[in-house]
Amino acid sequence: MAQLAINGGNKACEHTWPTWPIWDDLERKALNDVLESGNWWYGEKVRQFEQAFADFQGAKFGVTACNGTVALEVALLGLGIGAGDEVIVPPYSFVATASAVLRVNAIPIFADIHPETLCIDPVDVEAKITDKTKAVMPVHALGYVADMDALGELAEKHKLFIIEDACHSWGSQWKSKGTGALGNCGVFSFQHSKNITSAEGGIILTDDEDLADRCRSYTNCGRGKGKSWYEHYLLGSNLRLTEFQAAILLGQLTRLEDQTLKRQSNAAILNEALQGLPGIAVPADEPRMTRRSYHRYVFRVKPDELGVPPERFIEALAAEGVPAGPGYPIPLYKNPLFQKSGEGPAFCPTSCPYYGRKIDYTTVCCPVCEAVCCDTVWLSHTMLLADERAIRDVASAIKKVCENAGELR
Repeated sequence: MAQLAINGGNKACEHTWPTWPIWDDLERKALNDVLESGNWWYGEKVRQFEQAFADFQGAKFGVTACNGTVALEVALLGLGIGAGDEVIVPPYSFVATASAVLRVNAIPIFADIHPETLCIDPVDVEAKITDKTKAVMPVHALGYVADMDALGELAEKHKLFIIEDACHSWGSQWKSKGTGALGNCGVFSFQHSKNITSAEGGIILTDDEDLADRCRSYTNCGRGKGKSWYEHYLLGSNLRLTEFQAAILLGQLTRLEDQTLKRQSNAAILNEALQGLPGIAVPADEPRMTRRSYHRYVFRVKPDELGVPPERFIEALAAEGVPAGPGYPIPLYKNPLFQKSGEGPAFCPTSCPYYGRKIDYTTVCCPVCEAVCCDTVWLSHTMLLADERAIRDVASAIKKVCENAGELR
């Protein structure tokens, strides 16, 4: 008789998973208070949230923006990165990590990821440094913190900036210090799917007051700190957060600590259950990472051991009642945006005289990332807010599919 649900067996999980976003009367009252105040635009609530989130992550200054993508662009501009400069980025990320570099007329250079952390590999970063390199942009992939010790040593040695793409790591800590406060600056997103959300929104964190002031100017139409409203000092834009968004985020922030610890606790149950399971690899423990946000729970499938492709494994897992996905399907450099390198105005950075070199993304290969894109399974952060019984059933479902993989061949 078939054991797997996909073939007619009983499901391993009969649970209704938590939905997202989570909100209650706290957000409702905060929104109504802003509504009735008539002060809807970029004011006290924004300032409150900027300081509260900076404090939560252990940074001195916070500068909000309308989304995480433009916050990355502003961080680059604030550090003076532009035409002819190279920024080293990982290929396992959302496109904004690399497109933000292009948007400031700089050149993204892809360095491979580490197979056990899915974060940028400092060894490959060093191999990609040239006389044009101005910054490294590590992504704390899915909440796992990149090796900031090794990256910090490289930055000091080669006089590079570190811009943390922390858009998956609200609450993650490295040696008890929050992400976003580990490099020169860090950027977070509050888009709808994120662990703290106002539908859209972003923030730049830094301990550098001058950098914070420049970023503020870029998000606020180029205005100067303490200067006249109609005097503009930088080529900025209108990238501000609203009071409504800040009100929601202040409410969301009150739950973030408890939710982060709950996700971490449930992930530990999965890690223990899956460790050593034939056909499955879980990310390595990292004692220097003192807290992890878990935007996704991830593990890698070993198709050679299981004898089935990862997509078939995911299909079987879904039938067991565990909604799972494959994550990023291709490295960033394989997106049409980069494969069409040199075509059209979007690629002015790679062909302008300030760069003075040619780059062909069709020849780029990061073998670890290419493998990870093919064999990694993601579980949503909302699932990690379920009760312990549900999490143990998830582990049982994964084991069940592994042990009965022969049914899928």
